[in-house]
Amino acid sequence: MSVAAVPAFLSSLGDDIVTRVAAHGHPDAHPASLLTTRAPHATDSVATDLMVLGALFVIAYVLGRLGKLIRLPAIPIYMIVGLLASPHTGFFPLNFDTADIGLIAVFGLILLLFNLGLEFDQDEFFGNAGRLLISGGTYIVLNMGVGFLFGELVGWGTREALIIAGMVGTSSSAIITKMLIELGRLANNETPAILGATVIGDVFIAVYLAIVSVVLSGQTQFWPVVLQLAIAAAFLVAMFTIARWGGRIVSRFFRTRDDELFTILFFGLALLFAGIGELIGVTDAIGAFLIGLVLGATRFSGKVERISIPLRDVFAAFFFLNFGLALNIAEFGSVAWIVLIAIVMTVALNVLSGELIAYFNRLDARAGLNIAAVLMNRGEFTLILATLSLAAGLNQKLEPFAGLYVLIMAILGPVLTANSERIGVALIRPRRRTAVKKRDPVLDEEIDLVDAVSRGQEPAADDADGEPSRADLDRVIEQAMRQTNNDDRRKQN
Repeated sequence: MSVAAVPAFLSSLGDDIVTRVAAHGHPDAHPASLLTTRAPHATDSVATDLMVLGALFVIAYVLGRLGKLIRLPAIPIYMIVGLLASPHTGFFPLNFDTADIGLIAVFGLILLLFNLGLEFDQDEFFGNAGRLLISGGTYIVLNMGVGFLFGELVGWGTREALIIAGMVGTSSSAIITKMLIELGRLANNETPAILGATVIGDVFIAVYLAIVSVVLSGQTQFWPVVLQLAIAAAFLVAMFTIARWGGRIVSRFFRTRDDELFTILFFGLALLFAGIGELIGVTDAIGAFLIGLVLGATRFSGKVERISIPLRDVFAAFFFLNFGLALNIAEFGSVAWIVLIAIVMTVALNVLSGELIAYFNRLDARAGLNIAAVLMNRGEFTLILATLSLAAGLNQKLEPFAGLYVLIMAILGPVLTANSERIGVALIRPRRRTAVKKRDPVLDEEIDLVDAVSRGQEPAADDADGEPSRADLDRVIEQAMRQTNNDDRRKQN
């Protein structure tokens, strides 16, 4: 709520209380009764909304159980349920207003990024920065660069092209981690390279969103843009610095054995820093990510993660469901061909970047396919960008583009990931490795002598005359022939 809207809000609140006092029949009525008294139609509306929302989550549970059979993540399930219940679709005889869960959906967005920062591996990032930059940098430069060119060719505008680049060029770290665990691939040779690319991707998301927030602000003057970017950069550097070296100091504020107070504290911090991020122009999502990064550096990070994951799953379900409710199937036709090209481009770029990452990490081509399939998963970040673009008033086609793209990629990605090893076996033949035998210096000398005789040359010798005798050469040839005959007999037996 903006500052200018506060007087109007207070005025409407006062009018509402007066109306409730009049309806209740006495000006000295108890305050609790004033706040809880509702008109009959309001009570019916709340009851209907609660029943509809509960029914949607039950449907999501049923579809989610079916989706588990093909290792489908929850994100497309929630979106599909929201899409079916959308007032634009009409599949269900429901009338559910997305504004009723708008704030809860914002909580879901905040907790998604909060947990992303919480799970960020700082030791891996700072300890292997060079190797990680090669793996992650290759993926980002290739996918984001081509994605931006694709966005420009679409013709919706340069700011829209920047958003499209982020949509098609960044992976879903949540789906990636979940798939690696469910498929039992944490011990695979290519997994460190995948996680390294994901770590760099998380850092890039923080920087990218800070830049996007400035671009979407509509500011066109040079120095105000520079100032806003400088503030965003200072905020990022300060929070990363605290996360790296201030973990012990921050830990002092979490010394409580009361889980309830502990939960209230970190949830309040997530909301507080989300608001700070929104205020200084780096978006609420990045504010939540950075405070998650700081809390992840404390000695209470395990406890925060244990409590926050269930909260994230519940509130994130509201976020994806709310996004699906806003989609309109009728608009998919206008972006269908663009989405199809984007999907083909995504698959091709991921295969190329996966093989490059495998090459840089000295892995084989099959490992490259596994890397490509895992990093191909798209999800929450694409939807976050779509939400930001709509709030900034960009092209309305970005919403159906993001919705259809994520619906397809969130299904195609896990299916390809689950079958990437089979695909690798079918397409790529393993290289035949020949056993390397230790060299025998005596045998090498004999081979040199035989080679000299066969070519009619005389190699250097160690005797006094400097030349081997004919008897020596005949003896070596005879030994070589005898050894060959013995080898042939062993093979026949």
